[in-house]
Amino acid sequence: MPRVALATCEQFPDLDVEDQLLIPALARLGIDAVPAVWTDAGIDWSSFDAVVVRETWDYATRRDEYLAWTRHVDAVSMLLNPPHVIAWDTDKHYLQEIADAGLPVVPTFFVEPGDDVTEWLPPSGSAEFVVKPAVSCGSTDTVRYAATGGPDDARAHVRRLVEDNRSVMVQPYLEAVDTAGETALLFFDGVFSHAIRKGPLLTIGVEGEWVEGLFLQEQIDPRTPSDVELATAEAIIECIPGGASGTLYARVDLIPDADGRPCLLELELAEPSLFLSHSVGAPDRLAAAIAGRLDRA
Repeated sequence: MPRVALATCEQFPDLDVEDQLLIPALARLGIDAVPAVWTDAGIDWSSFDAVVVRETWDYATRRDEYLAWTRHVDAVSMLLNPPHVIAWDTDKHYLQEIADAGLPVVPTFFVEPGDDVTEWLPPSGSAEFVVKPAVSCGSTDTVRYAATGGPDDARAHVRRLVEDNRSVMVQPYLEAVDTAGETALLFFDGVFSHAIRKGPLLTIGVEGEWVEGLFLQEQIDPRTPSDVELATAEAIIECIPGGASGTLYARVDLIPDADGRPCLLELELAEPSLFLSHSVGAPDRLAAAIAGRLDRA
């Protein structure tokens, strides 16, 4: 019987309730799947036929260690998603690459370590904006600011991050977050599976309710994407290094801009929540995609 590890973190050693649905779905296909904490030095990753990255939500503060782990695992097993995809996706500078390809992306401005932020001001033209690290997970160190409130708090936030040698990204806060919400589209093996709506997370100047210190509590509901959203997401995943078919899963988070055009907020390829309980058959579709990877290997 093939064995698959579902890589997770210490805070979720048994996976969260969403990913636990994948274990019986894989068992129905004759695949033994078990949770495995990525930082557990006692695990022999070569004993698995594949390792599926799931809830490695603590990587952001030790990304170099994490990327080294992905390379090691892929050398002795089959890592899904592959290391080069994870390396590309865990630094949100990829947003600039996608924008340069002519696809709609929420305008993103980067502040880099070494930049002079003494007189830093947020980009003009936005009533509200968001500051967050370019390497982050679960909205950690992500804060929403009002432009009319003065730049001091935001500047201090930017300074703290760059002095910690972290790249910073600044994006306008699009009003549609509070009304339409985000649409997250899930793809397995490059094929659309399902979509959900994510409600607003950020309140001006404060951070929300944390779960295990790793991510903000979210309001999730099923959603049927529009034809435009689906076409936009399909175009975006073709920007993935190696193409969309090289990924086991991809999540495209879209939000309407002021003209109603869906724009990319984030493309999640490393460890995204896949919301398997929000679509009938989603665990089985993902399980089938994993089984297909094992068969081709």
